[in-house]
Amino acid sequence: MTLISYNLNGIRSACSKGLGDWFAATLPDIFCIQETKAQPEQIDCKSFEQLGYQSYWHSAQRKGYSGVGIVSRIPFDRVDFGIGIEKFDAEGRLIRADMGDTTLICSYFPSGTMGDVRQAFKMEYLEAFADYICRLRQDRPKLILTGDFNICHKPIDINNPEKHTGVSGFLPEEREWFDRFVALGFTDSFRHFCDRPNRYSWWSYRAGSRHRNVGWRIDYFLVSDNLCPRLQGADILDQVVHSDHCPVVLHMEVPH
Repeated sequence: MTLISYNLNGIRSACSKGLGDWFAATLPDIFCIQETKAQPEQIDCKSFEQLGYQSYWHSAQRKGYSGVGIVSRIPFDRVDFGIGIEKFDAEGRLIRADMGDTTLICSYFPSGTMGDVRQAFKMEYLEAFADYICRLRQDRPKLILTGDFNICHKPIDINNPEKHTGVSGFLPEEREWFDRFVALGFTDSFRHFCDRPNRYSWWSYRAGSRHRNVGWRIDYFLVSDNLCPRLQGADILDQVVHSDHCPVVLHMEVPH
C-alpha cells in the first residue's frame, strides 16, 4: 500500500501546474491533501472517480483558505470530519478514515507565522490534537497520522537551525510538543528509514530557496509504534513541483 501526503497550497493552482497528469502517472492507493483552498464543488472530483477513487473533503468555512482531503481507492469503513472543536473544525483541519484495523488521520496544522494570536491558536490546536489522538487510540490503537504539521522537529529537519530558534515552526515549545507527542508511542516513518540531513518538504518562494535547497521538513507520516513491523519504506519526492511543498510517501502492508 502506497500513501502520499501533499500540501498543495491550493488544489486548483496545483492542477493548473500539472497535478492531474502526475497523479494519473503515480496512482497511489491513498492520497492525502492539505491546504485545498477550495470548497468541494470547486474540486474536480470526477477526474479522481474516473481513475477509480473516492474522495472526501473537509473545507474551511472561509473560502479560499485551509481545507483537507483524502482520495482513496481503498474502501473506508468510516470517515469523520473534524475533531469536535468548532473553532478548529471551521477551518477544515482534519479528516479521519478507518480501514480494517487501522485509522488514518490527515491534518493541516495551523501556522503561527502571522503573529501572536495565530501562534497561540496553533499551540491550542497541538494540545487539542494530542488529546483527540489519545482518546481515539483507546478504541483504534493502530494509527497513521499525516499532514503538514508546520513544525520542524529536530535541527536535522531545517536549514541553518541556529538561525531559526525564534521562528514559528522551530520554536522550542513547538519542538517540545513534538517530543512529547512521539513519546506517546509514535514513529516518524521517514526518519525510521533515512537519517540523512538536507531532506526537506517545504521551501519558501523567496530567494530561490528551492533551487538552493534551503528548506524545512514539516510534512510527516507518523505511525503508531505497533505498526512499525508493517512499514516498507518512506521518502520525500522533492523533484515533484506543483506547490511550495512536495509530496511525502509511505509504503506499508495493507491493513488487515
